[in-house]
Amino acid sequence: MEILGIDIGGSGMKGAIINSETGDLITERFRIPTPSSRKPKAMAKTFKEIVAHFNYKGAVGCGFPSIIKKGICKAPGNLHESWVGVNAETLFSEACGLPVTVINDADAAGYAVMNYGIGKDKTGLVIMVTIGTGLGSGVFFNGELIPNFELGQIPYRKYEKIEHYAAASIKERKDLSFKKWGKRFNIFLELIETIFCPDHIILGGGTSKDFDEFKKWIKIDTPVIPAELGNHAGLIGAAVATMHPQVKN
Repeated sequence: MEILGIDIGGSGMKGAIINSETGDLITERFRIPTPSSRKPKAMAKTFKEIVAHFNYKGAVGCGFPSIIKKGICKAPGNLHESWVGVNAETLFSEACGLPVTVINDADAAGYAVMNYGIGKDKTGLVIMVTIGTGLGSGVFFNGELIPNFELGQIPYRKYEKIEHYAAASIKERKDLSFKKWGKRFNIFLELIETIFCPDHIILGGGTSKDFDEFKKWIKIDTPVIPAELGNHAGLIGAAVATMHPQVKN
């Protein structure tokens, strides 16, 4: 079955059509920059443009960079505060004229990795961390998703949340070396390990492809591995979520 997945991030909105049986992309990924306002109306217009690019008719899955409960955005994340209380599923469905399933973007990425990637058959507590504009997280116990863990929101020192200290966007903004940024990111992982004592931590998002550049500064005891699906995991998981309503909260 072919399903369109759309992955919304703070800097870009991406789409691709996915083979739901294999988890493979069967089209090239199409990306449009996230509107600078990051407001609902503007982003819904971009969402519609992505769907139109593929001339697609069918169910659409969407990974969204904030807490989603029953389709409703519960926190602004790295978007505009006007998102709070918006039914993202209704907004995007009305924009493109198709049924849309919306789940948290890190949950989507984790769902893909746990079903098609390196997380397959891993038991116990597995935490997927997506490294991008913020720090997303998807949590799984014996392969079952526990939705809407936002570990990047943990306060740290003078920072409102640790993703303001250790996300990939901070590395870019401050032009940090992999050594300096890796030490920051390790602090985030130390907090996760202390609070949750997971069995595995899997890294996704664009920065995960650079794992060899910063892995020497990861000092925690929990095994930390990059996701084989890389930056496509969010697209894959979002698409397949349309077939599995149990991944929605």
